[in-house]
Amino acid sequence: MRDDLSGLRELILVAEKRSFTAAAAELRITPSAVSQTVRGLEERVGVRLLQRTTRNVGLTEAGERFMSRLRPAMAAVHEAFDALGALRDRPAGVLRLTVSRIAYEQMLASRMPAFLAAYPDITLDVSIDDALTNIVEQGFDAGLRIGEMLEREMIGVRLSADLRMAVVGSPAYFAERGKPKHPRDLQAHECLSYRRKTSGVIPRWEFTENGKDFAVAVSGRLLINDADLMASSAMAGLGVAYLIESHVRELLTQKKLVRVLEGFCPPFPGFYLYYPSRAQMAPKLKAFVDFFKYPSRAKG
Repeated sequence: MRDDLSGLRELILVAEKRSFTAAAAELRITPSAVSQTVRGLEERVGVRLLQRTTRNVGLTEAGERFMSRLRPAMAAVHEAFDALGALRDRPAGVLRLTVSRIAYEQMLASRMPAFLAAYPDITLDVSIDDALTNIVEQGFDAGLRIGEMLEREMIGVRLSADLRMAVVGSPAYFAERGKPKHPRDLQAHECLSYRRKTSGVIPRWEFTENGKDFAVAVSGRLLINDADLMASSAMAGLGVAYLIESHVRELLTQKKLVRVLEGFCPPFPGFYLYYPSRAQMAPKLKAFVDFFKYPSRAKG
């Protein structure tokens, strides 16, 4: 295929300029190189395309017929390349994201219709996974997680204000067991523990007192790896849960859950979009970042 197309550009320039020398000057090669390339093309097709004289160069009848089809074909090729250039600069294509369930519910779900309407050439391929996915190995463009969980080599873009944790339980549970006054009191309670999907680790519950951070290792008979199930289990009176405040805010308002130890739960970094490299950010990813990023003027 490459051999068949070799010499077409040279032929067009010679035909337009009626000169090997002028064509060679534009191509920045020697006239003899242009002549040799065109002659090679003629030998491949088995037809003489140019009529050469000592003073002029013109197309033969076969050359005229060939050029009448070649010119629009080459114009279409240039249009195809121009379209590629436009695609390179326009937000388009499939954007693959790995997103935790709570991040999807709180950051993406309500705003995705507006984003897709603003960028009709972008397709979102969203994978809901609470595990810490390696976006490079799994072929994702970016991920969406809590800021504290980002790997150091990743570039993070803030998408939300700071978050807080909330220790919650049902009114019936606290009526029976009493409310803890200090995080250390949790060791005497039935606590719903979260097991991380990737590592299987059961993280300790983190608190702050008088500006100092500390953690409490809680225990309980129910281990869960899903925040929704943990909230529903807490409502059912099965124990105390440790969840992101925004995830249970409506349940607290409806008094289906009761919050305790609020003064020991300070803010921490919110949701971030993360990706491997800023140098080659595709327009589709830049459009997503610009649309969802947290305003720099906002505090929190």
